Amino acid sequence: MTSHDPGAKIISIPTLKAACQECSLNGICLSLGLGEADMKSLAGAIKSRRRLKKGEYVSRMGDPFRALYAISSGSTKTCEIAADGGVQITAFHLPGELLGLDAISAERYPSDIVALETTDLCELPFERLEALALEVPGLQHQLFRIMSREVLEEEKLLLMLGRMSAEERLAAFLLNFSKRHQQLGSSPTELRLPMSRQDLGDYLGLALETVSRLFSRFQEEGLIRVQGRQIKLHNLAKLREVTQHLPASPAARA
Repeated sequence: MTSHDPGAKIISIPTLKAACQECSLNGICLSLGLGEADMKSLAGAIKSRRRLKKGEYVSRMGDPFRALYAISSGSTKTCEIAADGGVQITAFHLPGELLGLDAISAERYPSDIVALETTDLCELPFERLEALALEVPGLQHQLFRIMSREVLEEEKLLLMLGRMSAEERLAAFLLNFSKRHQQLGSSPTELRLPMSRQDLGDYLGLALETVSRLFSRFQEEGLIRVQGRQIKLHNLAKLREVTQHLPASPAARA
């Protein structure tokens, strides 16, 4: 196992537990199900905590891969340059979620990861984490679960972009965001979207004007209420209908 850097800031167990409580992890992050001894080992693997301002980079495309990052608070976006030169946002990440898993194979970060707002991160040097996972079965299991979830989310994104209509894409995104908010212990119907409408359009593969038009349409139909980036979901069942290819009301048709 790699020796610890004496200059690194090591997080104490009380600090680590407090950070996990702040994140309201609820089974999302690495510390799920770990006992006191395993938590102590994980605390030793954490090199430091970083605070980023809005627009600052967690990592840039092509940077050498050295660490994973767990979001303690705030949010990030993952960006790539599409074949046509445009920006393709491939993911938004919330507290408790892990960044950098897609860099393990090539040992370089394949995308830019950018803070959407003031964001706190726990840095997990991969060599330490890899060695620790061999010693702590619970941690290894969590890593496998998180990697599996990342693959599943990527498959869902490809399905959404390839087969769903614009209305279905936005409805699916709102439902997914609602579910993730609920997992964090927040309201599933009172959402604050940290990303801009342009970012959302780049993620969904839609023009900015289309995103704005759909928010207005959903609001007119009573599905949501929009106040800037604050979104109130009035009718989750109707939003699910939109994603299930059920007949749309006349007002919902393009």
